[in-house]
Amino acid sequence: MEIKKIMGNVADFFNEFVAPLHKITSVEESDNEGWKLTVEVIEEKEYMKKYAKDEMLGIYDVHLNKDKEVTSYKRRDIRYRSSIKHEA
Repeated sequence: MEIKKIMGNVADFFNEFVAPLHKITSVEESDNEGWKLTVEVIEEKEYMKKYAKDEMLGIYDVHLNKDKEVTSYKRRDIRYRSSIKHEA
């Protein structure tokens, strides 16, 4: 399945280069024959645990080309894991 491959590629990329992937919240085909995903990553887990703080979630936009390779990513938000964020 194509989406499964896309999700696997993004998970591998984030686990190797950014931080362990927590959750993929959206997968969309983009206009330029690529893909756009929204992913959540737990930021600085050990630091937050050490100081008994709630974990922080980084929300990233990720773009893949038609070959399902990550071409760019950008953190668009960061929040406490326990906070509830409503998106329109």
